Amino acid sequence: MLNWYIINTKPKKETRVERLFREGGFTIYCPKYLNKSRVLPFFPGYAFLHFDFPSQYQMVKYTRGVLRIVGNDSGPIPIPEETVLGIGARERNGVIVLEKYGETPGVGDDIEVVEGPLKGFKGVFQKEIGDKERVMILLNYVSYQGMLRIEKQKLKKI
Repeated sequence: MLNWYIINTKPKKETRVERLFREGGFTIYCPKYLNKSRVLPFFPGYAFLHFDFPSQYQMVKYTRGVLRIVGNDSGPIPIPEETVLGIGARERNGVIVLEKYGETPGVGDDIEVVEGPLKGFKGVFQKEIGDKERVMILLNYVSYQGMLRIEKQKLKKI
């Protein structure tokens, strides 16, 4: 029966193992994230592989670059498909997006500034500007109400 399993790869061999399994007709998922300008494995040394245990076990176990299939004395431990899909749902353009302060705010959401000199100020998310890294917020402070441009990563939805 086809299930998802976790494979442990040799250090820095995730890409090679991923290529070999894809060429072999397997479904493999090796989540990645963007660190500055480099795409790196989200789980270094590990990947999710969809295969049939026990019929494909030997082929998977002895694929170049694979150290082991994660499991116990009874054999590999299947991973629920929802787990793999849940991780994949966090991807945008092939990389996992890490949301530093929870859910990303959208237009009309109440927000709080969580970094910089305006930390603690509250307002309303107005619109995204340009490349979506900077946003316009309506800042509410005492009897003053003003517009402010700020980096999106410095905000949290409240």
